[in-house]
Amino acid sequence: MLLYHWYELGQAAFRPARAAAGSCRLFFNPFNPLTHTAVGRSAVAACEVFERATRRYDKPDFGITRTRVDGQSVKVSEEVVWQTPFCRLLHFKRDIDPALAAQHPRLLLVAPMSGHFATLLRGTVETFLPEHEVYITDWQDARNVPQIAGSFDLDDYIDTMVGMFRFFGGDVHVFAVCQPSVPVLAATALMEAEDDPAVPLTLVLAGGPVDTRINRTVVNTLAEKRGTDWFRRNVITNVPWPCPGRGRQVYPGFLQLSGFMTMNLDRHMQAQKDMFLHLVHGDGDSADKHREFYDEYLAVMDLTAEFYLQTVDTVFVQHLMPRGLMTSRGRPVDLAAIRRPALMTVEGEKDDITGTGQCRAALDLCTGIPPEQKIHFECPKVGHYGVFNGSRFRTEIAPRMAKFMRAHDPCAASDLTIAQLEHMATMPRRGRRPQEFEGLAFSFAAE
Repeated sequence: MLLYHWYELGQAAFRPARAAAGSCRLFFNPFNPLTHTAVGRSAVAACEVFERATRRYDKPDFGITRTRVDGQSVKVSEEVVWQTPFCRLLHFKRDIDPALAAQHPRLLLVAPMSGHFATLLRGTVETFLPEHEVYITDWQDARNVPQIAGSFDLDDYIDTMVGMFRFFGGDVHVFAVCQPSVPVLAATALMEAEDDPAVPLTLVLAGGPVDTRINRTVVNTLAEKRGTDWFRRNVITNVPWPCPGRGRQVYPGFLQLSGFMTMNLDRHMQAQKDMFLHLVHGDGDSADKHREFYDEYLAVMDLTAEFYLQTVDTVFVQHLMPRGLMTSRGRPVDLAAIRRPALMTVEGEKDDITGTGQCRAALDLCTGIPPEQKIHFECPKVGHYGVFNGSRFRTEIAPRMAKFMRAHDPCAASDLTIAQLEHMATMPRRGRRPQEFEGLAFSFAAE
């Protein structure tokens, strides 16, 4: 399929026009009197809107260099602590006393591998950094992974989760945002079936498509109506030269972005019109907010064809997990086997991507987890993006998550004695499940 090549040809065709727009903006510089006229402001605004609408957006940086811990500003640095060709595990290392860091829960943010980069969760990272040791899955753009690295499908994703959980040795809380909910549950179930000691302390699933038969959305209906073969024939293409992953079959990020944009096309068109008016009227703050959002939103990555198709078939077409029929490399994925991690599900009242009830279904499927270790929260007035970012996430969802995680973390539980905390701070965090805390039950009451 030559779809990707046509896309690249279109990008190349726009280059002369983009160069002309750049020249126009240079002509209307601050020293040119015409720049300060209505015609000049309109010309500059039109050129910027055109340039931004036709450019290719590279992967953004997290750009998190500082946070506040106990009221003090501290330095933050990124370090890669574990990796495969398709994923890097990033740690946002805070420059604080190791004893204090040992008392903060370890939090693994599993970013969605659904077209956008992990930087979409920048706000999520910033929210938890003051009181948590934060890690995130930095999935790699398939177009940049050489074919010699091999394939990557849903089973490989599950194996990646298992590898990360074992890296933490069980001393970690997992926050799966949307798509990762299914592979995170699968990885935990497989580890529980083998009595692996490295299962996480808690699982928090937000907007996850666990059972897409419930309250179907447009996304769910389209996938089930078309079927896996339709997607294989119509949206899978090869990465063109000169990308490092040339020849690899992928589901291109620009197609995923087109789908998201189409769902709210009127809103996006109005946003571009508003951007033009902000520039003409000199409203720099509003223009900066527009740039910040769309620099992130329009930066997309390609997914390997095998991962995309297997996910569509497993999650959206056959609904294998809620039907109890899901397998991974021949091993049955039995959610009833999950018994040790506490489980929290989060949904948005106005989520038009993952319908309400689809994520909550995990609570009913994980029958091995005691009822007192399960909780659900539906956040009012938020959509899909709002379950992991934004003001309501910071004020309503994140505090509940933090309380839930601390209630099930022996290193951070508020009712432990000072002597216990000091003793635990001297112990190595990785793989620690101290015997003196075995059998301790921590309950969490919903606010």
